[in-house]
Amino acid sequence: MKRLWLIFAQTTTAGLALWFLMTLLKPSWLPQRMAEVVTLTQTAPSALSKQAGGMPGYRDAVKHAMPSVVNIYTSKAVHTKRHPLLDDPLFRRFFGDRLEGNESQRTSSLGSGVIVSTQGYIVTNNHVVESADEIQVALSDGRSAEAQVVGTDPETDLAVIKIEMDQLPAITFGRVDTLNVGDIVLAIGNPFGVGQTVTMGIVSALGRTGFGINTFENFIQTDAAINPGNSGGALVDSQGNLVGINGAIYSRTGGSMGIGFAIPATTVKSVMEEIIRAGAVTRGWIGVETQDLTPELARSFKLNSTDGVLINGVVRGGPADKAGVKPGDVLVTVNGKAITNFADMLNQVAGQAPDSKVLVTLVHKGKPVEVSITIGKRPRLPIPIDDNSEEEQ
Repeated sequence: MKRLWLIFAQTTTAGLALWFLMTLLKPSWLPQRMAEVVTLTQTAPSALSKQAGGMPGYRDAVKHAMPSVVNIYTSKAVHTKRHPLLDDPLFRRFFGDRLEGNESQRTSSLGSGVIVSTQGYIVTNNHVVESADEIQVALSDGRSAEAQVVGTDPETDLAVIKIEMDQLPAITFGRVDTLNVGDIVLAIGNPFGVGQTVTMGIVSALGRTGFGINTFENFIQTDAAINPGNSGGALVDSQGNLVGINGAIYSRTGGSMGIGFAIPATTVKSVMEEIIRAGAVTRGWIGVETQDLTPELARSFKLNSTDGVLINGVVRGGPADKAGVKPGDVLVTVNGKAITNFADMLNQVAGQAPDSKVLVTLVHKGKPVEVSITIGKRPRLPIPIDDNSEEEQ
């Protein structure tokens, strides 16, 4: 037993000595440990390039639309009432010329606009350029120019300004009639004055009305981030075509909360063309004050539905007054087209040319009657409404 243990010990010692010598002199003779294989998932360069260029074309869309979006800087003088003490000789003896120039100061604001014509026409929001003394336009290529107001339309919050400059990149108008909820849209503008910025979202809703933002409302709602300074900028589709002009946001903080509103390109185009042609927008008007029908009102007038509008007041001497329309009547059709609510009625009447005639259907004392009204020109200023009716409702 002792002899076997001695042989084992000697063999082990000899083996360790041999292993030590091989490690120092010939390490390659020793068996090698298998290296661990780590597998990484990585897109091939060609596939990555194809994907970046083929994703509904956002990069190409931005490249196509961004040169047409401009930054607009406006300023105006604000006059303050001069205090009589400033003209007192004793008071001026101590303060002298430091009192001069305090009667007025200038305020500035910023917004965005979209070049719609190579002739220099730019569409923006009316509230961006309203009452401005000076308007400066900065292009994405670094050029800048002073702009002049061509015309404004406060009722849609649109304005057209013009710059004198060559080689202007005009935007391409998209087809709003093919736009659907869920479509990708991009908002381009100059939020907070940080510089031209692009945000992405979807169309959240179409035909939004009733917010009291504008007289004529038909907004595209989007969750693309729209912030102060984006006003007047472009809302484009995934090909970079204009589908709207960013106009307003719903916010409790002043920043984007995912609810933004844009004026559809169809409205922009019609307003822009009329402003360029005539300097202002002319709309039809019949001179009535109305409200939507509620189920309770419909029952009280013995109507089968809430379609139509209740006439609350009639402008004295206006087109409706001359045609015999009275407060308490319910207007249900215009030229045979059914009226569903106030916005529908407003758009139908506004789309008629002044001095043309329309045939409207009214419910008067529970009976339908047809009345021909000669359309007037919609005034810009508030006018008196006659809401005292001798008719029974």
